[in-house]
Amino acid sequence: MKKELRKETQNRRGMLSEGEILEKSSAIAQKLKAFPAYQAAQNVMVYIDFRGEVKTGEIIQDLISSHKRAIVPICVPKTREMILSHLKNPAEELAEGTFGVFEPKEEYIRPVAPDEIDLVIVPGVAFDRKGYRIGYGGGYYDRFFEKLPKKIPAVALAFDLQLVEKVPAEVFDQAVDYIITESEIIQCK
Repeated sequence: MKKELRKETQNRRGMLSEGEILEKSSAIAQKLKAFPAYQAAQNVMVYIDFRGEVKTGEIIQDLISSHKRAIVPICVPKTREMILSHLKNPAEELAEGTFGVFEPKEEYIRPVAPDEIDLVIVPGVAFDRKGYRIGYGGGYYDRFFEKLPKKIPAVALAFDLQLVEKVPAEVFDQAVDYIITESEIIQCK
């Protein structure tokens, strides 16, 4: 069931033109920037987009220019865990890493503990209105959420077309608190 939903949603997302992705991503970024939890946060974990995901470049630049900490994940395939690193200069510090996602080069890894984070911005393939998500199947974020203090809000960024009726949730699946799309902000919990 999850595999089919993942494939269907990726196919729908794949039909967006580069222009549509940029336009919708910018609308989502504007909603996020006006979002109180984002405005109050000083240490924001944010993914680096790839494969037609909601673009996060504008958000990362906003964090850096607002003198907030942009914290990005580095995937460790051996343990299926993520190392968090403070990103200061994306143009200089990033290189293609695990799964083709850009990550900080080794010399720019500045580890951050999960409990230092004020807000987590989450990627995904499909979401339902209860906040359950389908990622790429690695379980990296579900494992990460287990280590994250419950009080830290998780916000998923998604295009409207990534919303589905129901994501089949398993015991270990962690729901996000909010989903921001180009047309709405959904409070999930």
